[in-house]
Amino acid sequence: MMARKDALNHITPVVTDNRPLAARLADLLREGIADGRFGRGEQLPSEEQLSASYRVGRTAVREALKELESEGAVQVRRGRGRFVSSAPPVFRPITRLESVTEMLAAQGYTVANRVLSVQTRKATANERDQLGLGEDASVVQLERLRLAEDEPLIYSVDILPAELVPESLTQAWGESLFVHLEQAGLTPTSSASIFRASHLPEDVREVTGLDPFLPWLLMVQVHLAGDGTPVLYSHDYYRGDRFSFEVLRRVETKSRAI
Repeated sequence: MMARKDALNHITPVVTDNRPLAARLADLLREGIADGRFGRGEQLPSEEQLSASYRVGRTAVREALKELESEGAVQVRRGRGRFVSSAPPVFRPITRLESVTEMLAAQGYTVANRVLSVQTRKATANERDQLGLGEDASVVQLERLRLAEDEPLIYSVDILPAELVPESLTQAWGESLFVHLEQAGLTPTSSASIFRASHLPEDVREVTGLDPFLPWLLMVQVHLAGDGTPVLYSHDYYRGDRFSFEVLRRVETKSRAI
């Protein structure tokens, strides 16, 4: 509580510019988070307190907070209030193919992989189709939580053709799959990907204890080696409050008749 009072005592009122009040206030709150006035993991002042301190109406405060929530900078804990996220959101280009371990490490996170299950079983019809497998083929299914600073950020289900699983991987399921595939000469060089909003599976929500109302982004990918061989079929659930993926879009150039 003392930290929040100190932060409020040093708040600079919203200055005049041409943007809506909510946008200006959101910027000031971002600055407060960046310079440590609102510390990581700390509870934010109430809407009433922010309204009085920044000299703006409750509607503007509410809109500014919703903007920060959508970015992942602020989290709502039902019945408790709003808190500054314990770590900043991750922004990555959607066109970059990289392992989860590489992506999080690039943001300065120390990644821990919690293995939930490993099993070898007969491939389903969909898995055979995605991985180009025969009728009686088997696959290895690896289910993991990816954590940074003990906080679950990603839930992953990876399917590999059993015949391609390198020996080094069978004793190191908690490590990066990409590293072991590379050592076996099966480096993923491209992927066919689909993105969609999704719920985290209920049994996984129970394991993590995360808010059931958290948004999630599901990335389904078939990873291909350099020769076009499918080596990995993955389902990665990314926390929508912590991850944003960027993509460059261009107007399609249309040929003109001469």
